[in-house]
Amino acid sequence: MDCKPNHLVHFAIMGGVYARCIMDVDAPRIGLLSNGEEESKGNELTRETNVILKQAPLNYVGYVEGRDIFSGVVDVVVCDGFVGNVVLKLSEGLAEAVGKMLKEEILKSFLPKVGFLLARPAFQNFMKKVDYAEYGGAPLLGIDGVGMICHGGSNTKAIKNAIRFAHEYAQRAERRCRQLGMGEAHDTGKDPRYRLGSSRHGADKL
Repeated sequence: MDCKPNHLVHFAIMGGVYARCIMDVDAPRIGLLSNGEEESKGNELTRETNVILKQAPLNYVGYVEGRDIFSGVVDVVVCDGFVGNVVLKLSEGLAEAVGKMLKEEILKSFLPKVGFLLARPAFQNFMKKVDYAEYGGAPLLGIDGVGMICHGGSNTKAIKNAIRFAHEYAQRAERRCRQLGMGEAHDTGKDPRYRLGSSRHGADKL
């Protein structure tokens, strides 16, 4: 299903609540993924969404580019599911490619091998950070409960970590945090465009 502006606004609200309640980020910075930071950039969907988010009760910082995703410029990056999946798979492939290229360079001669042995803990920590299996999956937001979305090719390690993360997620009282957070956003944004839920609130008119 193609996203409409109100869908992206809802994603921004849910992402902000998750960042506050689960990641303990105060006033999370929210950015809308586009092909440039200028107001004229983007497509019809991002431009319409940008206008709405500027008026929403969120710490919205505007457009962000693909290079900003890992820079820490924002805490939440908003995009539709198609673009998000492409970004996710690209990031995964890039991490694997970097690891492979480093290994090839290290094995070329003696000195790089010695250097690798000295820096081995750093390399291991780096690979652990970029290995999707270390995280297992991502939570499905907007449901009444805890649901994890895992990679289609997940191995045993990934599934184990997904179960662990789901347990930790539940332990942090995700349901209560989400309900409180959504309530804050709902109460602050009196405009029906910011409300989560069915189209009877008027969100379908966006």
